[in-house]
Amino acid sequence: MTALLIILAAIVLLFCGYVFYGSWLAKQWGIDPSKKTPAYEKEDGVDYCAAKPAVLMGHHFSSIAGAGPINGPIMAAIFGWVPVFLWCVIGGIFFGGLQDFGSLFASLRHDGKSVGEIISDSMGKRAKNLFIIFALLVLILVIASFVNVVAGTFFTAKEAAVTFGIVKNPNGNQTTAIISLLFIVLAIIYGILTNKVGMKTLPATIIGLAGIVLAIWFGLNFGFAMTRTAWIIFIGVYIAVASLIPVWIMLQPRDYLSSFLLYAMMLVAVVGIIISTGNKDLNFALPAFNSAMAPKMFPALFITVACGACSGFHSLISTGTSSKQLDNEKNAKAIGYGSMLIESALGIISLIAVGMVASDFLSQNEAGIWAFKGSPAKAFGSGIAIMFGKPGTAINSTINALLTLAVSVFALTSLDTGTRLSRFMFSELFLKDNEESWKDASGVRKVLAHPLFGTTLMVVIGCVLGGLSLTQIWGLFGAANQLLAGIALMAVAAWLGQAGKNNKMFYVPMIFMLAATLTFLVQKIIAIFKIITANKAMWGDWFQLVFAAAMFVLAIFLVVEGFQTFAKQKKK
Repeated sequence: MTALLIILAAIVLLFCGYVFYGSWLAKQWGIDPSKKTPAYEKEDGVDYCAAKPAVLMGHHFSSIAGAGPINGPIMAAIFGWVPVFLWCVIGGIFFGGLQDFGSLFASLRHDGKSVGEIISDSMGKRAKNLFIIFALLVLILVIASFVNVVAGTFFTAKEAAVTFGIVKNPNGNQTTAIISLLFIVLAIIYGILTNKVGMKTLPATIIGLAGIVLAIWFGLNFGFAMTRTAWIIFIGVYIAVASLIPVWIMLQPRDYLSSFLLYAMMLVAVVGIIISTGNKDLNFALPAFNSAMAPKMFPALFITVACGACSGFHSLISTGTSSKQLDNEKNAKAIGYGSMLIESALGIISLIAVGMVASDFLSQNEAGIWAFKGSPAKAFGSGIAIMFGKPGTAINSTINALLTLAVSVFALTSLDTGTRLSRFMFSELFLKDNEESWKDASGVRKVLAHPLFGTTLMVVIGCVLGGLSLTQIWGLFGAANQLLAGIALMAVAAWLGQAGKNNKMFYVPMIFMLAATLTFLVQKIIAIFKIITANKAMWGDWFQLVFAAAMFVLAIFLVVEGFQTFAKQKKK
């Protein structure tokens, strides 16, 4: 099948899912446009702050996308394009979209609170605390994974250790770095224009887009260079500050402007697929199905694709930031469900991209086992850029640099959102039911619940772990992320059952995600034990073992609590 037919089939199927299944879900749950949202009921100008639908769509989409729908499907390409295509489409419609939309709706009915509060309402305080601990472990991996990705797209290994500052004739990484820095400045300007000066969204958006064009032009001529360690420190400081300041200064405007870059990236990719069709020099070279990898397909495929089909991190965003900014429940379907389906489309585009440069990024041994080599971000940029021109040409180099920039921009977006989420959840862990914020706590709990304490702790741990290789972190992140999805599906299903609403559509996705991820964790633990017993273990292996074991135990406790809740609801 050609790349054009693959993307057309995906778009049609995902659109039908949005129109028919998404609308059915909204009707089943009782979306009410007349109901006042938490953004207005609890407005505080810092976290609870109503945003225009387009702005919130930009924040939500940019935050959930990150590097996930690019890294995951590309690394899963070793299974063949058909399994990845089917999981992105089916998973997006019936698993990921269901979780994202359901989590957002449940949070709206819980004053914009997190999944932990939703669990507390239906499963009890103990289950809530277990979930928060589990979610914080996942967020550590989110921060570590994306710190690794961003530092990798900013730093070039060939740079000397003393290289620092603005450079002429930059390479792709140096270009990406300086444009990303300018993006931060643009976001602050946009936030001031729309929230303090009173400028309307349209003229402010035009100014913002013009600023993006200028930033890109500047970045193609000048770059910025630092050592990898320096970039990791900078990223840590940035995400800590961005997570503590009001959302209108950085989060809303940055994510909104970033979304245009993502839309443009997807449009460029689709145009490239169209114009490359029929070009005999280009070949979509991925096998339809790799039979040699079939025994590993469950559960590895469903863990590796991650955000391209379903992601537990999305439930944290839906209930952590988006529910606090939604202006009307009628927009919940577009933002909660629609964003996930667009992300699935991006996953398909990533699959096509690696298919165009398969010989450079995929290798096969004598037994027919495939392996991915190189950077997924580089594979994505190279795969789309080659549709417009051969490597070495000006258009190929420019598009490649811009696509790499887009990947880093969205990884940064997920980073500052994830850090803000960790601040919310860390504080919740030490607050009593009658305490709204850290200011209401006392003694040691007041210190532990303070936003600065939780933020600093999570950022430091995440940045230290970000120094590990991506391959060490990603498999664990994928398992934790998908396990979180299964638990989030269980939480929303339990709450809907308690509220007397239809929750049967959650059962199959919930059981499947829990089965796949728990199986993967068991396999991971066994594999690490073999390394340890062979005296080949490094500290990274011990870290993965402890992390995997902790998540497995916490998940089992939560699953038991969940199924006990379902049993009680059935009796009633």
